[in-house]
Order: sequence, then structure tokens, then C-alpha cells
Amino acid sequence: QVQLVESGGGLVQIGGSLRLSCADSGRTFDSAAMAWFRQAPGKEREFAAGISRRDSTPTYGDFVKGRFTISRDNAKNTVDLQMNSLKPEDTATYYCAARSVAWSPVRRERDWYDYWGQGTQVTVSS
Repeated sequence: QVQLVESGGGLVQIGGSLRLSCADSGRTFDSAAMAWFRQAPGKEREFAAGISRRDSTPTYGDFVKGRFTISRDNAKNTVDLQMNSLKPEDTATYYCAARSVAWSPVRRERDWYDYWGQGTQVTVSS
């Protein structure tokens, strides 16, 4: 069974950086497509970044604009999201997601993913 656990959220000032990490404490996810989503209060959950096992090419949401980097370490069963140049509008709960079908590509739709973590809060303030 897949269990995704996020960590690394917190409070950061405008322009600062945070690194989120997602660990799979259950089954091996080395063949799964992994992604990060975020959800701000009153807004839809939106795709931030994803990375597939098939080609390891990262995909980013339109709002990222070069500020975030997603990476995965299959040996450690982790996928990280490095976030730089943070803005107040980046304030949200960030969720790790996995699609358990082996060798799946990344997609931006939340319904594509069948496992989710509990979320980690990121707050960007002045």
C-alpha cells in the first residue's frame, strides 16, 4: 500500500526558498508518476509539478515560471520540490500525489493520481 508523507513546509518570507519532500513509506514507487499539487483556501487544487519514471522529464504548472524544481530519488523513495523566489500567492497546502499504474506519464489533472499525501502548509509572508 502506498503511503505518501510530505514534509518541509513552513513560514517563509517573500523571495525565500523552501524544499518540500515526499516519502513513500509503503510500496516501491519507482515506476509511478509523481506530482505536487497545491490548494489555497477557496481555490481549486492545481498542478504544480510532476515527474514520470518513464522519462524523468519534469512538467510544471504555468504559474511556476522557472521558480520550482522537482526531482526524485528512486533509491530513497522520495520526490522533492525545491521552491525559490516565493511569493505570497504561493501560500497554500501542498500535496504529493502518485499514480500507481506503472510507467504512467505525468498529467496535470488531479483525477489522474490515485494516491495522495496529507499535505504540508506553505505560508509566504512579508
